Amino acid sequence: MTEENRALFDSLLHQDLAAFTHRCFQTVVPGQTYLPNWHIEAIAYQLERCRRREIRRLIVTLPPRGLKSICASVAFPAFALGHDPSLRIVCVSYSQDLTAKHARDCRAILESAWYQRLFPYTRIDPRKNTEGEIETTARGYRLATSIGGTLTGRGGNLILIDDPMKPSERMSEVKRAAVSEWYDSTLTSRLDRKTEDAIVLIMQRLHVDDLVGHVLDKDENWTHLNLPAIAEHEEEIPLGDGRVYRRKTGELLHSEREPMEVLEELKVAMGSQTFSAQYQQAPIPAGGALIKSDWFRFYSQAPKPTPQERIVQSWDTATKAGTTNDYSVCTTWLIRGRDYYLLDVLRKRLEYPDLRRTILSHAATHKATAVLIEDAGTGPH
Repeated sequence: MTEENRALFDSLLHQDLAAFTHRCFQTVVPGQTYLPNWHIEAIAYQLERCRRREIRRLIVTLPPRGLKSICASVAFPAFALGHDPSLRIVCVSYSQDLTAKHARDCRAILESAWYQRLFPYTRIDPRKNTEGEIETTARGYRLATSIGGTLTGRGGNLILIDDPMKPSERMSEVKRAAVSEWYDSTLTSRLDRKTEDAIVLIMQRLHVDDLVGHVLDKDENWTHLNLPAIAEHEEEIPLGDGRVYRRKTGELLHSEREPMEVLEELKVAMGSQTFSAQYQQAPIPAGGALIKSDWFRFYSQAPKPTPQERIVQSWDTATKAGTTNDYSVCTTWLIRGRDYYLLDVLRKRLEYPDLRRTILSHAATHKATAVLIEDAGTGPH
């Protein structure tokens, strides 16, 4: 690279957070291929607005593995300290191990030769260079802590919250409440200048009452960049310098990294309710995971099962045959890959002896490979 080209490249990295993020990726994830995408530019643009204090509250929601931590917890603090080495930054995640990992990656950026060439006035003070805190010679710092950690006597100009809750704990009301309580009682009071300083919350949605749901319910003035895996409506998303990305309904967030067949496999593996929250950023309220009519398709002729396919019958049983009693109902299904064909519905009022005979004969009629009977009432018999 010629000196002129290097100077142009350095100028780009110095001024453009998206380009700077790409360079950080090459440093902290060596050997892996960086896949550029417009959503990284959109995140970088909103983070830069926070750094310049054009906005003071920012939420970014996007699916897992979308480079959110490298963008927000690694590249952005290094970029911000490069432009102002006296800046005081607090970085928060759900666990100490995760915050320590992000801190190590950010330290690797600050100590790299290319960063020190870009930002000659930002240097780590060797007297304060620990796993949890990096202090600059200008007395700025990047302080790492976890949700629930102590911040007594510490504050910041910029608070970055990256994944405040472990996904496996999302259904715990106690855990969700603890995150929200710590945010309300501890974190918001740590801003040095509460009328000027900024908070960034970047995460995948986990529950209607997660931290994003909590802060939005408080009706604060948040800017929300929402990036579902599959677009649910047309949208113009700003990228900076007057540019926008026009996203169409049904368009994937990053098809090169996660094409539709991968997303479909994930939806089957994790279930539509979890997928809706973590990938679509649209958590479903309790009791709201209803079967939708548009999930169903219809056929005019029943498919013929092959020897490798399964016929499954599912029974909801009753024990009385009176006109006011419930029906016993059996549905018969052909399972073909990911498709389920409803072949038959039997609905009768039967006393127990007739019910038992009907279950056996109905299984024989349809050559059922499995018969499922509700574990209630007569089911176990």
